[in-house]
Amino acid sequence: MALTYDTVAGAGPDLSAFLKPREGGAKGIDLLVQGARCANCMAKIEKGVAALPDVEAARLNLTSGKLTVTFRTGAVANPGAVLTTVEGLGYSATPFDPGAAVEAHDREGRRLALALGVAAFGAGNAMMFSVPLWAGLFGQELGPATRTMMQWWSALIGAPCALYAGMPFFQSAWRSLKVGRANMDVPISIGVLLTLAISFVETLLHGRDAYFDAAVSLLFLLLIGRWLDHQLRAKARSAAADLLALQAPYAVVLDEAGHEQRKPLAEVAVGDRLIVRPGERVPVDAVVEAGSAELDNALLTGETRPEPVAAGSRIQAGALNLTGVLTLRATVKSEDSAVAAIARLVEAGTQSRSLYVRLADKAAAIYVPVVHTAAALTFVAGWALGLGPREALLRAVAVLIITCPCALGLAVPAVQINASGGLFRRGVLVKSGAALERLAEIDHVVFDKTGVLTEGRPHLIEAPAGLVALAAPLARASAHPLARALAAEA
Repeated sequence: MALTYDTVAGAGPDLSAFLKPREGGAKGIDLLVQGARCANCMAKIEKGVAALPDVEAARLNLTSGKLTVTFRTGAVANPGAVLTTVEGLGYSATPFDPGAAVEAHDREGRRLALALGVAAFGAGNAMMFSVPLWAGLFGQELGPATRTMMQWWSALIGAPCALYAGMPFFQSAWRSLKVGRANMDVPISIGVLLTLAISFVETLLHGRDAYFDAAVSLLFLLLIGRWLDHQLRAKARSAAADLLALQAPYAVVLDEAGHEQRKPLAEVAVGDRLIVRPGERVPVDAVVEAGSAELDNALLTGETRPEPVAAGSRIQAGALNLTGVLTLRATVKSEDSAVAAIARLVEAGTQSRSLYVRLADKAAAIYVPVVHTAAALTFVAGWALGLGPREALLRAVAVLIITCPCALGLAVPAVQINASGGLFRRGVLVKSGAALERLAEIDHVVFDKTGVLTEGRPHLIEAPAGLVALAAPLARASAHPLARALAAEA
């Protein structure tokens, strides 16, 4: 989907139509940011956006790529400046659209899988020619001509594969360098390219060693980590998506003549009249106009006892109609419904920074200057201590390659996201990542009312077996909790 924006002089593109209300009367905007992959990227974007005047808070979710920006209450919101700032930092940004986010995520997954396959092919086949060089498998030292031929064959396979497989790192590094900054992919890219360059020089000068297989093997291992990270994000993103999936995919709307018409949930407007039959979920928050029924609100309240509703009752999206046909009038749009609010709560829980996330972010943020300094000092010290430029450069390249702390910036947020998603699937909503840490310090748990410590499913205690056998066929046709208990007993 291509989007174009009108440009406001000195303020960036005009994105005022994408502003959303926030709590306390403030306004905000959600952007889809592509290219951010580590804690250093996240810290850079958040600090850059938060430094803008009138911006109160900025939070980037690496899992979904969603940048949530809140402007100060009463300030003149300038969302175009936010988008311009993000792009100025070397990342692409567009107004957030869930469908576009999923499409971008899938496209990135296919790209990583292809790069990983090319790297695996290159590593395996380049080693066919490099292993004899390292191990002397022919039973004697190879002659100079044979050694050079082996190196050129290794280059013919390894170098093109390394250049292609390294594109995700090279492009990310180039975007960062274009705006005068350095991310974690910069030292990786420098290390790989220098390794290839040294290998070509060694081959041309009939040197002893070349490292084409090492360069493509390194990319193969790095791409495995990046692909696993990609899969982790897809898994972590599923908690809020699973919750939204509990909404009805469509709504049955009554027109002025009383005819029924199915509409996608996003097209339901405030004031529309809806029909909800037994076994269906309420699509949006609404008021009952006609009919009576019992609703299962366990998704919303945790209470498993069916709640009776009749004309005039206010009901929320996500409630399951157990018995009668209801005619409703929508009071909010789908994105403002109770289920959508809970989904935002779940997403906020995965984004919130716990103590360990903040510590990991700080450690990863200082990586780039420290590792470049260490590599430079390694080169200078090696040369000063008597190593030749080649040997000193090889050691500096090794420092660049082996010190990437991507795992440091990803491990703690990954644990928090997976824990939050796993707890949600067990019926527990996590509002803050710090709450997970504080659980380790808990000595007592206090519950405020009865009915909470149950399995959430009624069980038949006692009934004549003959009566149960007669009632079971009828019970199986009903979604009512008591009917299900009777059917289960039978």
